[in-house]
Amino acid sequence: MSQAEASTTPRPAVVSRLRVFALLGSELGTLFRRRRTIAMLVALAAVPAMIAIVVRVTGAGDSGRGPAFLGAITQNGLFVGFTALVVCVPLFLPLTLGVVAGDTIAGEAGLGTLRYLLVAPVGRVRLLLVKYAGVVAFSLAATVVVVLAGIGIGALLFPIGPVTLLSGDTVGAAGFFERTGLLACYVALSLLGLGAIGLFISTLTTVPVGAMAATVVLAGASQIMDQLPQLDWLHPWLFTHYWLGFGDLLRDPIVWDSYGQNAVLQLGYVVVFGALAYGRFATKDILS
Repeated sequence: MSQAEASTTPRPAVVSRLRVFALLGSELGTLFRRRRTIAMLVALAAVPAMIAIVVRVTGAGDSGRGPAFLGAITQNGLFVGFTALVVCVPLFLPLTLGVVAGDTIAGEAGLGTLRYLLVAPVGRVRLLLVKYAGVVAFSLAATVVVVLAGIGIGALLFPIGPVTLLSGDTVGAAGFFERTGLLACYVALSLLGLGAIGLFISTLTTVPVGAMAATVVLAGASQIMDQLPQLDWLHPWLFTHYWLGFGDLLRDPIVWDSYGQNAVLQLGYVVVFGALAYGRFATKDILS
């Protein structure tokens, strides 16, 4: 090989990175083109729309009717996004994320395409990382959809103006949008641990429905245990413990304690269950 040809030949490390990016692009494209994914995102967007329409039609929150945050919606439509997050975090977001995470490896095995993915020189570790990156992307997209749909429908049905925070301080719309971005990042961050658990469970079976159901059930079980006073010692270790701690972002000044504690907790779950997923997947016989 001449020196000119050697200089134009891609290095193995560059080729490896290009393969990973190509696989990631294919994974994200496949994920967000699926009718199931689109249907779940549309369903999530329908939650804030339903809340806003019900409040508008029934007048819930006016004159002390309904919970206090519904009254905040009637005063300022920007609160629809925040209210929708409160509603979606315990059930709807974990449900949709459990479907995506549980399908990562088990879905490929069930379709018989997992073996062909591994024939390409990608490697099992990189495949796991790409699959988990898809889960992370979906968690962020789902959260953003809820927030943007809430802001949009709130602006259509209710007045928009300066926002009174939970601390009693008032910020303009621009300041509230900044805090809303932090809220979306907080919620997406909160789902990382559940995504890692779902990835691990997905390596244990070739039946994606089973992996999906197990992931969602674990999310519900963790929230139930978090409400039992007899398990106070366990609460800080549950991956759902800080899920609703984003209210601190609606104070002035912002209280970052929950954000930091939640990040450390979720990172711990990602490391532990990521290692378990690798240990299982790296030694697994791929027959389909």
